[in-house]
Amino acid sequence: VWREVETIASQPVPVVLVIGESGTGKSLIARELHYRSARAAGPFVELNAAALPENLVESELFGHERGAFSDAREPKAGLVEIADGGTLFLDEVGDLAPAPQAKLLGFLESLSFRRLGSTEALRVDARIVAATNQPLEKLVAEKRLRADLYYRLATMTVCVPALRERREDIALLAEHFVVGYAQRFRKRFTKVSDAARAALSSW
Repeated sequence: VWREVETIASQPVPVVLVIGESGTGKSLIARELHYRSARAAGPFVELNAAALPENLVESELFGHERGAFSDAREPKAGLVEIADGGTLFLDEVGDLAPAPQAKLLGFLESLSFRRLGSTEALRVDARIVAATNQPLEKLVAEKRLRADLYYRLATMTVCVPALRERREDIALLAEHFVVGYAQRFRKRFTKVSDAARAALSSW
């Protein structure tokens, strides 16, 4: 996975899809794709698609002009605009509703957009990293995800295996957390015992 990340990060790949179960570290992969790339000095902007109501997604992504809707008292740049020169990380992209899916597809095809309430097309240079823990092919078959959006997202895919498929990482992670929390809570723990390692790796 890290070799794939290094290869992709070094290339001008505009869209990357990261697939993996919850907790496998998809957001870490997205950040590595950013910080190992020529965009590292630019912004890293994140949006969790599952955390926003459908009616707010478009405004958050593309921004709005004053008066675009009842609460739009001032113009606001969207996350796409803020990510210009860097990376936009769209987490839980499989949870997007149909209307935001269409808007996202249009943006991915042209890398241009309009703020809500504006007629001016704006263009940005941003890498889009999308992540999901859902089987997107199944969502397409169930008509819950646009097929054309899926194919646009999946041109370059990184699959992050679950921890049960990479047990050699268990001891490394345990050591990392023990040292980190020992410093945070001022404890004297410095390592994980061999017995604890064996117990953790046997589940």
